[in-house]
Amino acid sequence: MINVLIYGIGGKMGANVISAINDTDGVQVVCGVDKFAPETVKVPVYESAQNVQKKVDVLIDFSRPDALNDILAFAEKSGCALVLATTGYSAEQQAKIDAMSAKVPVFRASNFSLGINLLIDLAKKAASVLGLSYDVEIVEAHHNMKVDAPSGTAVTIAEEVAAQYEGGKQFVYGRHETNKRRDVHEMGIHSIRGGTIVGKHDVMFIGKDEVITISHEAQSRMVFAVGAVRAAKFVAGKPAGKYTMSMMLSN
Repeated sequence: MINVLIYGIGGKMGANVISAINDTDGVQVVCGVDKFAPETVKVPVYESAQNVQKKVDVLIDFSRPDALNDILAFAEKSGCALVLATTGYSAEQQAKIDAMSAKVPVFRASNFSLGINLLIDLAKKAASVLGLSYDVEIVEAHHNMKVDAPSGTAVTIAEEVAAQYEGGKQFVYGRHETNKRRDVHEMGIHSIRGGTIVGKHDVMFIGKDEVITISHEAQSRMVFAVGAVRAAKFVAGKPAGKYTMSMMLSN
C-alpha cells in the first residue's frame, strides 16, 4: 500500500485527490498539510510538514509556491517521492526542485490531464509539419481566482512547440504594447481570467486562408486529481531523479 500525504488537503484540489485515491487500489491517504481543513477530512492534518508523524511514501502537492521550502525539507528528511502539481515557481525555486531530484524522485507537471498531454503531442506534430508558413498563437482561459498568468500549462505548451523550430520561438505575452508587424519567429501567449473556468487551452496554427486550432478544455478538476494519483503510483519506489507525464504515459 502506498501512503500519501496531500499538501493542500483543505482546498478544492485536496478534496478531489482524496476522492481519486479512494477510487484507486493500492493507495491510501495517511495525512495532509494545510492551515485549515473541513470536518469531512478524516485523516490527521498538520500546519507544517515538519510536524508529520506518519510514514509517507509520496507527497502530492496542490498548494502554492510559497510552500515549497516546507515540502522540500520534509522530502529530504523522510526520503519520500514528490508529485508537484503547483505552478508559478520562480527560477530560484525551480533550481531547488532540480537539486532535490538528485536525492528523491520528483514527478513534476504543469498539468496532470491525459488530454492536455495529448494536445501537446498533437501540437508538436503540427508544428513540425506546418513549419514557419503558419503563425502560432496560444490562448488560455482559467477561473478568476487563478493567480499566475500565463498558466504553467500554456508555458509548457509553448516551450514544447517552440522546440520543433530551428532557433526556437520568441514568446510574446499579449500584444497591447506591441506596435509593429508580427515577426515570423514570434509565438503569442494570451491569458483570459473569469468565472469558474477550470482550464481551457487553444493552440492556433494560422496560415494563408486557413486556421488549425487544437483545443482542450477541462470540465472538472477531477481530471487533474486522477492524473496526480496515477503519477504517485508511478513514482513510488523509483530511484531519485526527474519524472514527467511523457515518461509515465510511454511506460
